[in-house]
This record gives sequence, structure tokens and C-alpha cells, in this order.
Amino acid sequence: MRVQPTRDFQSPYTQTHQTFMVAVLAFAGLTASFMQTIVIPIQGILPRLLDADAANTAWVITITLLTAAISTPIAGRLGDMFGKHAVALSLMGILLAGSVVCALASGLLPMIAGRALQGLGMGVIPLGISLLRDLVDSRRLGTSIALVSATMGVGGAIGMPVSALVTQHLDWHMLFILASLLAALSIALIYFIVRRTGIRSGGHVDLVGVAGLTVGLSGVLLAISRGSSWGWGSAPTLLSLAIGLMALAAFAIYELRIPNPLVDIRVSARSAVLTTNLASVAMGFALFSASVAFPQILQLPVASGGLGVDLFTASLMLVPAGFAMLVMSPVAGRIERTAGPRILLILAAMVLLIAYIGCLVIPLGAIQIAIINTVVGTGIGLGYAAMPALIMNAVPRNETGAANGLNALMRAFGTTLAAAVVGSVIAASHGQGGSFESVFLMGVVASAACAILAFFIPSPQAEGEVAVV
Repeated sequence: MRVQPTRDFQSPYTQTHQTFMVAVLAFAGLTASFMQTIVIPIQGILPRLLDADAANTAWVITITLLTAAISTPIAGRLGDMFGKHAVALSLMGILLAGSVVCALASGLLPMIAGRALQGLGMGVIPLGISLLRDLVDSRRLGTSIALVSATMGVGGAIGMPVSALVTQHLDWHMLFILASLLAALSIALIYFIVRRTGIRSGGHVDLVGVAGLTVGLSGVLLAISRGSSWGWGSAPTLLSLAIGLMALAAFAIYELRIPNPLVDIRVSARSAVLTTNLASVAMGFALFSASVAFPQILQLPVASGGLGVDLFTASLMLVPAGFAMLVMSPVAGRIERTAGPRILLILAAMVLLIAYIGCLVIPLGAIQIAIINTVVGTGIGLGYAAMPALIMNAVPRNETGAANGLNALMRAFGTTLAAAVVGSVIAASHGQGGSFESVFLMGVVASAACAILAFFIPSPQAEGEVAVV
């Protein structure tokens, strides 16, 4: 069915109330993204803290990645079916439970369980972005999306120095007590300030689809994230990848045959949605190339080609990138309103391209890294504002949760792929500084790929499709 686009949507809530709701959803996103970096300062001492070997403590980070990837598209679909407000509260409740489990943990298994629950709560960010479409005026939507998207960078940027400071001066369990307090506050704010919307598609939960997606994503992401330690040609890596790919293929076939699928493959295959998702993979790769390389350059000993900076100082130097994402929110919103989200995404990719070219031609000292990383943050802020807008312009209103969840998964896939590839490149050179030129070159390629893909994203009207009011 063809209907009018949603650019003139008027929220039933006052401007002040809309502002408060956007702020609350941004705070919830910041809380969730804080969990991504909370264990970085202690990952090197986790074997001692949890009385386990390093191969097993690596699961403290890996399990969060897996559960977040699985949760994001599923939570988006559940939000479309039963209400985004209720599902957002549930996700924050799960995140709170995971934080409490970690705060009380003294061994490996409880810690892994808690981190798995924290990962399940990560779906609140794309769900919150989808909820904005139901709560704020169309003319404010671009800026609001940019603000909530920016919390992914701000939370991560703040998380590292805060975690490093807490780790240096307090018991490490305090990290998760702080996380618990933030999650509890987010639940209260969402419950009392964010309004419930009546936009629900209803239907039954596709349990077979949930199982298929879980097995498929787990297999593929496990092979990518653990391949460097298992060996890329080893039996566990190849078996995990094969199971994952077969499960995803079976999942896609099954989803095409049922009336109420977990992921609408036909909608996801539309040119605007598919091309945006492919561009999201490239941008996720470009983002994480810098996220992996810069901290290591800063902390590597001078004799190995690094700068010999301690963790806390290095974390502080990377904070401005997160705030650059926040500052760019109104700029991104203005560009999106005047030029459209496709142009915004192309601009974002070009900013990233310039940043990575700078890494290759400018001698990198601490100040140069801080400046270039801020430019990277600017590009990511623009791009992360553009992608949800492109998705929401191309899908019906009652499918925004699932579509945004899938887009967030594509970004996460890009960052996971970057972590594996970049990690392998650095490991192959035994952590010597020269390997980073290859990493920055990969950032150039990923940024250019994102720009090219963004150029070919069609408008919904060009495909004869517009969003359903």
C-alpha cells in the first residue's frame, strides 16, 4: 500500500515533554553503551580476579558481544509487536539484573552470566531510536535520532576513564554497582517520563525464528570473534562458521514462509534497506579500526613504536571523540532535514576517509591522535544519525523497531569483523607499531566503501515505497 510519507508527523505531546523524553532515551542509551567499555581496564587482570585462565576470562567480553547481537533484532521485533515502551523497560530490567549479578560475582561463571544479561540489554539503543518516531515531531526527529545515537560513543568514551579511575582506587565490584545504579535510574525515568504509544502490530512470537537467529548469529560471530585465538583454519572456527551460516540460511527460508516473521526478509531486501545495512557494516568497521588502534598506539612502549601512555591518560585523550558525536547532533539533524539522510551518510563517510588518510600522512603523537580521533567521532556521529533515518524512511511505522534492530546488528557485525581482522593484523606483527599503517589503510577502504554504498541508496519514493503513518 502506498500512502503519504511521515515528514509532517505532529506529536501529541508538548515541546517540553518531547525534550524530556528524548533526554531520557539518550540517558538510557548512554547507560547501555557504558557497559561496552566497563571491563576494558580490568580485562588484563581478570584471570587473577576470577581465578581462571585468560582463555576462559576472554568470555567475559565475548559473551556480551554475542548476546547483544542476538538481542538487538529480537527486541526490535518484540517492540513492534507488544509496544516499544514495555520492551525498553524489560531490556533495562535485564541490564540491571546483569549488573547486580556482576557486582556480586566472585567467580568466572557468575561473571559470564551477568555479562550475558548486560549484553541482552544493549537492544535498548536502537529500540529507543525507533520509539522517537512515535513520540517527537518530524521536524525534530533527525536531531533526536542523532542525540540518542551519539550516546553510543559518549557512553563508551566516558566508560573507559571512569572504569580506569574506579579500578585504580576502589574495588572492581564498584564498577558494576555504578552500572546497577545507572540502570535503576534509567528504568525509573523511562517509566515515569516516556509515554506508551499505541502503535503495535500484535501477533505471536516466532520462537522457531528466535532459535534459528540465535544459533546462526552465535555461530558466525563466535567464529569471527574467537578465530584469532582458536586459529582461522582450526576445526572449532570452521565448524562454528559452518553451523552459523547453515542456520542463517535455514532461518531466511523459514522467515519467507510464515505470515508473522521475526525478520521480514522482503522488507530487509528492499534496495534502500539493504544498501543502508551494507553501508552500516562498512561504517562499523571504520569505527572500530580507530577504536582498536588508537588505544594500543597510546599505551604501547616507546621501544615498540607506541607512546607509552598509561591507561587512564589514554582514556582521557579519547573522550573528546565521544563528545564530538554529541556536539554534532544538532548539526546532523539540520543536514538531514535540508539535504536528506543519504547526503548525511555520504558526508559522514568522507569525514572518516579524511581522518584515516590523515593517520597515514601525519606523524602520530598523542595530540595528533586526540585530534584525529575527534574527527572520527564527528564522522561517526553524522553516520549514526543518518542510518536510522534512512531505515525509518524506507519501512512502515509498525516495523521500525525490527528494522532498526537489524541495522544495529549490521553495525555491530562491522565492529566485530574489524576487531577480529585488526586484532589479527596487530598480533601478526607482535604488537609492533608498524602494523598500524595496515589498520589505517583498512579504515580508508571501509570509509570509501561506505561512501560508495551510500551514494547508491535509493529514496523510498524511487522504489514506490513510503513509510506507513
